[in-house]
Amino acid sequence: MIESHDLQRFEALVMPHLDAAYNLARWLTRNDEDAQDVVQDAAMRAMRYFGGFRGDQARAWWLQIVRHTCYAWLRENRPAEVVAFDESELAAPSADEPYALAVRNADREQINHAIAALPVVYREVLVLRELEDLPYKDIARIADVPVGTVMSRLARARSLMRQALLPGARPVLRTVARSTQGGVK
Repeated sequence: MIESHDLQRFEALVMPHLDAAYNLARWLTRNDEDAQDVVQDAAMRAMRYFGGFRGDQARAWWLQIVRHTCYAWLRENRPAEVVAFDESELAAPSADEPYALAVRNADREQINHAIAALPVVYREVLVLRELEDLPYKDIARIADVPVGTVMSRLARARSLMRQALLPGARPVLRTVARSTQGGVK
């Protein structure tokens, strides 16, 4: 049973990072409901052992628990996904520009698909660095690897993302001409 003081401390130090935990779990499991289950399980584990937490890096500690919980969940539910591995900035369109909005949505969808297609070890470092803005040191702690490994995985993830997002790899949106009678040519 968690003490009242520990519960208050847990809520103050860990709960502000609940969105980051869900974001990491979502990208690793690739499913909203599974991510919610993983985060809930991770929260139970974290609360159980919070009395022994003595650091000031609660975010990294918490995300490390979420990561371990994700991998345990993946091993149990999707063993084929846990595999061994080897080592233009866009201007925001205005709301009244349907073409620009369609392009932006297509870009966002393409980026999401490219991230989801990354091998999990590259996806996790990319999500932690680029989406959660964590420093390399914290990512290394979470992933339980040296900082150099984080840097090489991140470089590889970025390279894979660049390849996936090359103009030739992207579906081209084209203008559809309208006839004078309201039909599409």
